[in-house]
Amino acid sequence: MGASFGRGGATDFQQDLAESDCIVIQGSNMAECHPVGFQWVVEARARGAKVFHVDPRYTRTSALADKHVPIRAGSDIVLLGALINHVLVNELDFREYVLAYTNASTIISKRFRDTEDLDGLFSGFDAEHRKYDPSSWAYEGAREEAAAGLRGEQLEGGEKHAEAAGSDQYGSGGAAMLGRPPTDPTLTHPRCVYRILKRHFARYTPDLVAELCGISREDFAELADAITANSGRERTTAWAYAVGWTQHSVGVQYIRTAAILQLLLGNMGRPGGGIMALRGHASIQGSTDIPTLFNILPGYLPMPHAHRHEGLDDYLAQAGADTGFWGRKRSYMVSLLKAWWGEAATEENDFCFGHLPRLTGDHGHYTTVMAQIEGAVKGYFVVGENPAVGSSGGKAQRLGLANLDWLVVRDLTLVETATFWKDGPELETGEMRTEDIATEVFFLPAASHVEKEGTFTNTQRLLQWREKALDPPGDCRSDLSFYYHLGKRIRQRLSDDEIDRPLRELTWDYPEEGEHRDPSAEAVLREINGTGPDGRALSAYTELKPDGSTRCGCWIYCGVYADEVNQAARRKPGREQNRVALEWGWAWPANRRILYNRASADPEGRPWSERKAYIWWDAEKGEWTGDDVPDFEKDKPPDYLPPEGARAEAALAGTDPFIMQADGKGWLFAPAGLADGPLPAHYEPHESPVRNTLYGQRANPARKVYRSPVAPYNPPESPRFPYVLTTYRLTEHHTAGAMSRPLSYLAELQPELFCEISPQLAAEVGVVNGGWATIVTTRTAIEARVLVTERVRPLRVEGRLIHQVGLPYHWAWGSGGLVAGDVTNDLMPLVLDPNVYIQEGKAVTCDLRAGRRPRGKALIDLVEEYRHD
Repeated sequence: MGASFGRGGATDFQQDLAESDCIVIQGSNMAECHPVGFQWVVEARARGAKVFHVDPRYTRTSALADKHVPIRAGSDIVLLGALINHVLVNELDFREYVLAYTNASTIISKRFRDTEDLDGLFSGFDAEHRKYDPSSWAYEGAREEAAAGLRGEQLEGGEKHAEAAGSDQYGSGGAAMLGRPPTDPTLTHPRCVYRILKRHFARYTPDLVAELCGISREDFAELADAITANSGRERTTAWAYAVGWTQHSVGVQYIRTAAILQLLLGNMGRPGGGIMALRGHASIQGSTDIPTLFNILPGYLPMPHAHRHEGLDDYLAQAGADTGFWGRKRSYMVSLLKAWWGEAATEENDFCFGHLPRLTGDHGHYTTVMAQIEGAVKGYFVVGENPAVGSSGGKAQRLGLANLDWLVVRDLTLVETATFWKDGPELETGEMRTEDIATEVFFLPAASHVEKEGTFTNTQRLLQWREKALDPPGDCRSDLSFYYHLGKRIRQRLSDDEIDRPLRELTWDYPEEGEHRDPSAEAVLREINGTGPDGRALSAYTELKPDGSTRCGCWIYCGVYADEVNQAARRKPGREQNRVALEWGWAWPANRRILYNRASADPEGRPWSERKAYIWWDAEKGEWTGDDVPDFEKDKPPDYLPPEGARAEAALAGTDPFIMQADGKGWLFAPAGLADGPLPAHYEPHESPVRNTLYGQRANPARKVYRSPVAPYNPPESPRFPYVLTTYRLTEHHTAGAMSRPLSYLAELQPELFCEISPQLAAEVGVVNGGWATIVTTRTAIEARVLVTERVRPLRVEGRLIHQVGLPYHWAWGSGGLVAGDVTNDLMPLVLDPNVYIQEGKAVTCDLRAGRRPRGKALIDLVEEYRHD
């Protein structure tokens, strides 16, 4: 159920975790959800590393850590902010690293105002539209349009700035910059980033951590001492997180806070350091690299906007920086267009840039669901997902499905999304009737991962090729086969009209194999890798050209088919190569295993210490060398200074390791690219039992909300919903459960939905271990067996005891499962992070009642009582 890792060779997971001196796992139950990768944590601890687990529950991860630090769900920024304050106040930052490699000394615009000045808001907030104009966050001297990623006459006030404020509109490199901004290496200027940081986090103290997180001062001190003692020249600390961080209305800022801390401690780009985003075997990393997301193109190129991008040149002028390696964006984009439209893409027609679809706003999952309910969306493809169970606001999902004309579901089993019309919970309550649902459902059986070949891209950006073990049975087909043949059928029906040109001219000429004439997965991988003018596979993204002579389906994957060899299929045993194991699979970009590894050496190019030597400058050879592929121009010396007006990588000095950033620096302060602020700030979850004692602004002001009677919100600080509800997954079951509930041995291990509560809460509510409890929000009520355990501890927050309720989310009513139960996600609200549109499902409020929930209309009546009481 966890990430895929090759046992034959070490990966950068081994370096980043097994070589750590301290590991903090926060927002993840790694031992259960990533059990294969967790072996490196166990190995690191055996070698003397200190391991902390910060989590609302005591889990198997906690049991194998040196210290479990219980925390109130939704308060992580307070803890991380206090750690930052501890580092700054006690001057424990790795000063040489910070001065050389971060923007600590950069001066910020005099128009910037912090949350300290505006009671929880940053300057530029538009209350009417709930959006920020980030122009005042810019570096001193930067033009407004540069800060916002826009250009001159196209800048039409704060709303235009705000529309482009999301990170997707800047690629991976941040907003454009014109020249080097002013700096103060003494760090005394009141508007330098370092001073702004100190003021911003000054109120994040151990006392505040105790007040809002429920973490004792002693536990905080132990954690703070460990991470600072294990950082610097000789030692490194690593952070690991998963959806326990991301599924919040401030999820992106959780990760930003950790990044600031790790930059201050000098842990980025170094072995045993960094921040590890833990992703599962479903190739979550791969599905953002080659995106299933609505607002980015392959390789994190921003999606064109209907009203801001008239042509390719206009798009490229707005798509992030012209300095750093993002300055090669024309080569990346033109090569992508050539891969998709081939000979039809020429310089005269903007390389078919006009064929790309355009954004007109938020086209995310939850906005689409609301549009279904309103009747604006008529058809829907659901592939390998189960939104009727797996998405927040389950009733809203099902009401949307019921309002479609047609629905296509591709999966291994008849998931609830395919059967909601005949057995969904709304039929029991009378809110739906099968005879009233006009949706025509097409269920198409899919092949499993052992019945198809291709790559998985997992946590550490590592592509590993999987051969097909056997052919899929009957009518089951791979996704690749389905879309390829669907494309062929659509093309047969195209007219000669101009509107059909993009599909007519699309390259669709893959070799076909086997009885069912499936397209070659290796041919697709080779197309993604890219080819040169001679038709040969390219070896690196630096070979991509802006003139249309190269093709590449995803620039960051360029090199995965270097030398006409499927590099992802390599499995050279670890004992036959060095610790980095560069010949086990292939990692993007350029097969380097630690990003920004130039930072593993000091400004002069020497290892910070022999113990942590990784990449260094060889003066005799005039090149960077070491155990990994240098994440830097191989022949750029440490003393290189860019000439005036330099662009792309030539604009970065030999001491600028963060090569995808516009200024080559690690950003302690983000002058652009985020929708909710240049610095993290603690906001309470949308639904919280306590007030925000830091600021008058209670919750993230830019969070995405949906005011709908279909999915109302619990009032904040409501005595009717006094408990904190958090969700999680189990080793024994998989996501929404469609793959695991039908399996007898897994069903036997975890036969029923359960809620974890403390003995104190059990006594307060009057439930017993193994009995039944009803969990209620304004969306619905569900029932679960009770697991009374001290693994979920009540915490003292703001002077009162706050109880937490833990619920896994693998159960539902159908999909042919041997076990069934209520849908946990039916309890969840529709409220999203404004940067990446992910739902807040890890920290909401609820009530807990003894006994089983009512049935039929009585369930609706119970929920109505809670809505209006």
